[in-house]
Amino acid sequence: MAKAKMRLGVNIDHVATLRNARNGKYPDILKTARLLKKTNVDSITVHLREDRRHIKDEDLFNLKENNYLPLNLEMAATEEMQEICLKVLPFACCIVPEKREELTTEGGLDVIKNSKKLRKLVSTLISKGIRVSLFVDPCQHQIRESQKIGTNAVEIHTGQYADAFEADKNFKHELKKIKIAAELAFKLGLECHAGHGLNFKNVLNITRIEEITELNIGHFIISQSIFDGLEMTVKKFKNILSK
Repeated sequence: MAKAKMRLGVNIDHVATLRNARNGKYPDILKTARLLKKTNVDSITVHLREDRRHIKDEDLFNLKENNYLPLNLEMAATEEMQEICLKVLPFACCIVPEKREELTTEGGLDVIKNSKKLRKLVSTLISKGIRVSLFVDPCQHQIRESQKIGTNAVEIHTGQYADAFEADKNFKHELKKIKIAAELAFKLGLECHAGHGLNFKNVLNITRIEEITELNIGHFIISQSIFDGLEMTVKKFKNILSK
């Protein structure tokens, strides 16, 4: 299989985190989106959480209205979020697990346990022309169930791999699980994305997995921008992906 260009989506949640620290308007979400458009990334990701700790409803609607880049909405599988998603009609939606007390998403969806609920939600969103992905751990059983309920794609949670890489432990075991999961997703006809905890160093191994076609990166890109600027950080990331 020939390796296609790997797409890069940038999650801008933590631009909103900085803004909300002062309850002001700076840094501006729309200005960030315009800057990302200049860098030629493929999409913008935002996670509208139940507690609205970073992205607000207004941000979501403003991003869609201005349409600088295709919008990928991360959301929990709740009636409230489904209603909002159907009003906004983003280009894509990634359904993620969500716990109020967590600092960041801690793992993948239990698609098997929530199959009935997710099947209905996925069907509703796809019927409106939204590309739907499920955020899952690199588990073959979860990926098989994702295919059964009719989603377009899975996004593999790379957090355990990233933690092992950072701790200089045996990350190859986690990497192998991701590779096997990606190969299965491709075999089942699902588009395969990946994300969580990726940075300049650990992402290289992920780029070598042919079946992964899209990465969604947030915390590292926004944090590294403090030192290098947003445009330069994205440029460095895109250079790694292109190699």
